[in-house]
Amino acid sequence: MSGQGQSYEKDPRWSSVDEYSLSHLHPQSRTTPSNEALTYAQTNSEKQGLPDIAVSRPQGKFLKLQAQLVRAKNVLEVGTLGGYSTIWLANASPDIKVTTVEVDAHHAEVAKANFEHAGVAEKVEVKLGPGIEVLPKLAQEVQEGKREKFQLVFIDADKENNWSYVDTAIGMCDSGAAIIVDNVVRKGRLTQTDGDSGIQGARKVIENVGKDDRLDGVVVQTVGEKNYDGFLLAIVK
Repeated sequence: MSGQGQSYEKDPRWSSVDEYSLSHLHPQSRTTPSNEALTYAQTNSEKQGLPDIAVSRPQGKFLKLQAQLVRAKNVLEVGTLGGYSTIWLANASPDIKVTTVEVDAHHAEVAKANFEHAGVAEKVEVKLGPGIEVLPKLAQEVQEGKREKFQLVFIDADKENNWSYVDTAIGMCDSGAAIIVDNVVRKGRLTQTDGDSGIQGARKVIENVGKDDRLDGVVVQTVGEKNYDGFLLAIVK
């Protein structure tokens, strides 16, 4: 839900709406995760040199609410970064478990520190390695009954492998599970047939979801404090 790299298309109207709405809908006094924990995760990640490509605050809240809507007990996340979105997901319910996959060892260590500070470390399992290698292993564990199925999958990693992640995740999901693929609108460049590898990855996952009888999906365009982009939301039939 954040943009590619650190170059964002900004508009003061988008940012002001985010600020206003979050001040009312995620007040410090009665919501989790705490704004302090979220701010710590952001600032610690920045100090540790992680790129500023995490989801925005409203998008994090959306992920938490989506997990609650599908009553998720087990969540799969592909692309941990500093764990900002993971912290939102881990606060969706008292007994939720999040399995998050991260290719970069330094990012994973920063994320673990952020989980500890946020008080969600016991809810989160970090799997280190490329998603393209880790997901088939997780799928095997699910098939063998060693791991429970997932009710929500959030994919925010290397865009070229979007479809591979979705295709592998389907077999690990319960019927009715939600699969969210981030950053598919690409500042409106999604329709470029000769676009870069990120655009091609977004087009491939959208086109394949549309042809796959196992799924039903929609692309939702978003604007906000970090960018103009959007995500693919698919439901496993």
